Amino acid sequence: MAHKDESNKSCCSSNPSNKLEEVVKSDSCCSSTTIPLRKEENLQKKSSCCSSNNSSVVEKKHEEPQSSCCSSNASSQVEVKVDSCCSSDSIALTKEENLQLKSSCCSSDSSASEEKELITDRTGKKSEYRVFGMDCPACAATIEKSLRTLDDIQDVKVNYSTGKLQVVANNQLAFSPIPNRVEKLGFSIEPINQNKRMKTYLIEGMDCAACANTIVNHLKTVPAVNDVSVNFSTGKAQIDHENDVEEIIKEVSKAGYTATLLTNNRRAVETNHNKGKNGPVIFSGILIALGFIGSYTGISPFINNILYAVAMVISGYKPAKSAFYAVKSRSLDMNVLMTVAALGAAIIGEWLEGATVVWLFALGVALQTRSIEQTRNSIRNLMDLAPPEAWVKQGDQLLKKAVEEVSIGNIIVVKPGDRIPLDGEIVKGESSINQAPITGESIPVDKSIGDTVYAGTINESGSLEIKVTKLVEDTTISKIIHLVEEAQEKKAPTQAFVDKFATIYTPIVFILALLVMVVPPLFGGSWGDWFYKGLELLVVACPCALVISTPVAIVSAIGNAAKNGVLIKGGTFLEKAGAINAIAFDKTGTLTEGKPAVSNVISFASTEEQLLSITKTLEEHSNHPIARAIVAHADDQGITNLEGSNFKSIIGKGVQATIDGTTYYAGNAKLFLEIGTPLSNSLTHIEKLQTEGKTIIIVGTKEEVLGILGVADIIRKTTISALDSLKQNGIEQIVMLTGDNEGTAKMIASQSGVNRYFADLLPEDKVTAIKQLQSEGYKTAMVGDGINDAPALATADIGIAMGGAGTDTAMETADIVLMADNLEKLPHTMKLSRKALTVIKQNIWFSIIIKVIALVFIFPGWLTLWIAVLSDTGAALLVILNSLRLLKMKE
Repeated sequence: MAHKDESNKSCCSSNPSNKLEEVVKSDSCCSSTTIPLRKEENLQKKSSCCSSNNSSVVEKKHEEPQSSCCSSNASSQVEVKVDSCCSSDSIALTKEENLQLKSSCCSSDSSASEEKELITDRTGKKSEYRVFGMDCPACAATIEKSLRTLDDIQDVKVNYSTGKLQVVANNQLAFSPIPNRVEKLGFSIEPINQNKRMKTYLIEGMDCAACANTIVNHLKTVPAVNDVSVNFSTGKAQIDHENDVEEIIKEVSKAGYTATLLTNNRRAVETNHNKGKNGPVIFSGILIALGFIGSYTGISPFINNILYAVAMVISGYKPAKSAFYAVKSRSLDMNVLMTVAALGAAIIGEWLEGATVVWLFALGVALQTRSIEQTRNSIRNLMDLAPPEAWVKQGDQLLKKAVEEVSIGNIIVVKPGDRIPLDGEIVKGESSINQAPITGESIPVDKSIGDTVYAGTINESGSLEIKVTKLVEDTTISKIIHLVEEAQEKKAPTQAFVDKFATIYTPIVFILALLVMVVPPLFGGSWGDWFYKGLELLVVACPCALVISTPVAIVSAIGNAAKNGVLIKGGTFLEKAGAINAIAFDKTGTLTEGKPAVSNVISFASTEEQLLSITKTLEEHSNHPIARAIVAHADDQGITNLEGSNFKSIIGKGVQATIDGTTYYAGNAKLFLEIGTPLSNSLTHIEKLQTEGKTIIIVGTKEEVLGILGVADIIRKTTISALDSLKQNGIEQIVMLTGDNEGTAKMIASQSGVNRYFADLLPEDKVTAIKQLQSEGYKTAMVGDGINDAPALATADIGIAMGGAGTDTAMETADIVLMADNLEKLPHTMKLSRKALTVIKQNIWFSIIIKVIALVFIFPGWLTLWIAVLSDTGAALLVILNSLRLLKMKE
């Protein structure tokens, strides 16, 4: 997002600041309120009425200081109240790529973003819909222009990639004509619930629109009902209510109708919108075939033309209707071009050509729509992974409830083999959980009491009782779907360029087509021939394949990544990831496990098993991380502890205990020097391990050293294979950044196989290291934990966070998130990004070449009207199918 530097003068004072973690103080004449803000990537703040801050926005090297004395901003998101001497103001926190913090009291302010965002004010109401049937971005533009002509509509945004329509209006009534207008344009529409209390009910028994009004009027008399709308054509009601579902069903029955709560209607909705759509195409195709056969069997040409005309009406009714409303809204889309071409063919007597044009167009649109829905559903189908109902424990009974009715704190029971319906914490039982839908991990994870589980994951074995910690709309899988859909709606640079090109190209070719029809006949050319050439040029004018080339590939790639446990936050980052040739890794918790483990066991006076047995006995009563690591290592080796007594912790040095009458010690060299134990025989081993950056634990008595244990943060099991795979996929520089000493860094670097490393780094030094790589000409990605490495993540061309499944901050701040908390998915992500760039280039060049060939073939008379249609719709379909390959791409 490109920000402009603005600095607004305040009425009192200004205080510039530039920190990743800011504290905004709202000092009023009455009190002072402090609000801590933590957000790594983007932070926008506006001060309250009595003071002003010029605060820095940290976002990929862009800054936007803003302040205002008396301003206001409202948002429908989370609100934090700040009391001032003037009034109580709202600070809106939005969780997208930016964190915008705005407070005020008297007037309004707004900020611009890289992409077209919906603009709202205090009175604006926002609603979202799912639109079905769009086959190219021109359809989205037509819907936008048409809806903007409605009364009280403030702003409209349609995203072709996700099929989502967002509308802002002055009042709730302004939304009523939207479904009808969209359907007139030839598309299907379904509302998306924005209100968390809004539920969808199926209403049975309605036989006219008056029935819907009866239900609405009756429910408005119920105090617990805040909002209600009933759609007679779909037979569904949207009801925002605070009482139980059973009470709403009773109220609807009082009005004489039957209501059923739809708990998971997404799949049904999408299926219904595709039913019966291909009937007219099939029937008109049969009519054209009969007419064509009739022309060779002596049937009257008049009858054949009637068959062609009927076929044109059947296949062309929907495009013609859409074209009419598109023209009314001053939009020039493919429906307009095809309708004009078909009518033109009929005017000059080319009935077969006209019918074939319309039929091929309708067939192409049907195939494109079906194909493009596969990409849109790639993410929506993730929601189907979470079951719509849950077994809720109430006393000694189990009740089956819709997940929308389950509250936080409820205990749900999940049987072996079932999917977990909601996020929660295990309170009884243990099992292996298949977390592939969330993290992409193929190996089930063992879970026991106190562990977190996620909706949509599979309980492999053992019955579990789970305390619900998140409502259905707040589950991790719901957040993933929301974040990925947002990512799919953001235009990549290539897509933005192509869209701009298309807006210029189409009108120019349209005007050129009119000139071809009119000018040559004025100078003696055949009117019929040039009119036909103009019609062909009209068909070629539509850049459908070109404008589809990028968004479908982006949506497919992001969908593939999400199913494999990787969140890519937008097309921009997908394109950037495809160009990355250097990756910097934080060491602790990224390349390594992030916790100590025993790496060396050196025994002098006894066997290794006996040494570990003594050490385990000494350390088992300590809570120190190194002690726990030693005990865990001994347990893994099947070592049992001995009978010990007189346990004593020696602060800063180690521990001691008596075993079989002998006092044993475990600790550092300082401890053994104090008790007088000779270390001469073990100095070589101690120095070697210290050189490698390992922590040394000496075990022995006052008389001798029994052995030495080396403890270190060990490398992850997946690190070496992941880094090798990255090198094979074209990453030229793999760099490790660490705050550890030179010895530790050198050891981990040699084990992992990185090209180079930087040691003894402070957080700001990591930023310097990233800048050094960039100055050397590398497109650099930074991989870290998403919190401590925030400055480096923001400085890099791409920030990649580890462990998003358990960390909301990581999911909200990084450009790319590895949900499984390991590196095994990173090579696939890089490979997928490069493949996506390749597919986009293939699509663009293919689309351009087809257009150029079609244009060249028009004037010698080598191109027929129906071949022009086939070249356009066929090219668009091939581009979609080529992009769909990204959905199937495997690791």
